[in-house]
Amino acid sequence: MGWYESGNRKAKALPNKELAEHFKHIKYTQLNSDVFMGQVLADWSQMLAKYREAKKIQGVTDGTLYEIALSLRNFERLAGKCNSKQITQSVIDTFILQRGNEVKRATLNKNIRNLKAFVNWCRENRYLNGNIKLKELKEKERPVRSLNDTQIKNLLKAAEPCPPIKMRILLGLGTGLRRGDIDFERNSISTTSRKTKRSMASRPVSVEVMAELSKYVCSLDVGQEKLFRTKFNHRKWRKICQNAGLADLKFHDLRKTFCSLLAQNGVSTAVTQRLLEHSSPNLTNKVYTNVDPVLRQSINRLPVRQWLQK
Repeated sequence: MGWYESGNRKAKALPNKELAEHFKHIKYTQLNSDVFMGQVLADWSQMLAKYREAKKIQGVTDGTLYEIALSLRNFERLAGKCNSKQITQSVIDTFILQRGNEVKRATLNKNIRNLKAFVNWCRENRYLNGNIKLKELKEKERPVRSLNDTQIKNLLKAAEPCPPIKMRILLGLGTGLRRGDIDFERNSISTTSRKTKRSMASRPVSVEVMAELSKYVCSLDVGQEKLFRTKFNHRKWRKICQNAGLADLKFHDLRKTFCSLLAQNGVSTAVTQRLLEHSSPNLTNKVYTNVDPVLRQSINRLPVRQWLQK
């Protein structure tokens, strides 16, 4: 149906004027939204500057910003300074292939993660159109280095001549603190991670660790206000590890040992993730947890002996 108003035909095939006005409003919105729905042209430097500013507003740490910048710098080196219309699936696939010939798969996946976050941000801000897909490559499972009870005892025994390092080892094993959390420059223990800038209102510490910490504090010289008088001594650390039969041990392995021991004693991933202040449970399970002893314990629970009884 159509109708006339002031001698002009207003619409066809619409039952009334109200529907015609509604249809006109929809078409008007679509036509005017094309300006904003289209792709915004921007050069590479402009996108990088705005992306870095957006990440700073989100509270991303300087360390993470550096990793992002490094990944995007490698993309710029291999793919060139692409503007928003030049970043395509083909360009990204070529970068992944070329970058894969330079670095190990773990490093390549880190580049892919950073590039994926950048592409998603560009799509949200209409710098990119289309469905660009980035997927991490499968990695071989790397064994998680963690210490058993005998190795821990040997390490603590080897560290007895150097009480400050022994105390740091005990804190690393008993709390999961990073070496950066046990602030060697300011000689203090920080509950705010220098890496993630996250903080626990109250960090739980076992009674035994607190007792050893109290003994250590009582043994300090009169007038010493700092917990550790000197910075971390890498030479002494290597010597202690060699004496304990752990020549290639890293201080961060103490944090992985803390995580693995919690898993072996039945502590849930959610609790462990909270104690380690990780961003995802996948990181806790994949990188920090040695499940080999847990697998053995699980197998030993099978009632094989009962099956064989006559």
